[in-house]
Amino acid sequence: MTDILVAADADAVVDAVRAALGGPEVTVRRVTSGAAVAPAVVDATPDLVILDLQIGNMGGMAVCLDLRLEAGAGRLPDVPILMLLDRRPDVFLARRAGADGFVLKPLEPLRLAKAVRTVLEGGTYEDPSGAPPVTVPVPARSL
Repeated sequence: MTDILVAADADAVVDAVRAALGGPEVTVRRVTSGAAVAPAVVDATPDLVILDLQIGNMGGMAVCLDLRLEAGAGRLPDVPILMLLDRRPDVFLARRAGADGFVLKPLEPLRLAKAVRTVLEGGTYEDPSGAPPVTVPVPARSL
């Protein structure tokens, strides 16, 4: 049984996560504020925490930093964290906050499921969607 804690105040985000990950082997619990994440981690250590970037007055970045700092101090268990980002420039902050992976919204079920699987297996997942296109230099033509 896999226990996933989702921190999001938007019903659509939680519905998308449940649709992508739901099943008999997965329990998806929800908190609607950033401040509720740490107590929920203490109450029942989840296998994965999914943080929406925008969660009321304590957003996903602040929650991610808080979880990492508290785990580093031995006050919370160290849990894998997957962040749901709004835009590509948020990637830098997610990396700095110590997230194990990130997915850009809008959420695509297969991409989200792959990210969750990768992070649960101990890996990191960086969503390739929205990345700048790879450019190949074109050799100069001689006349």
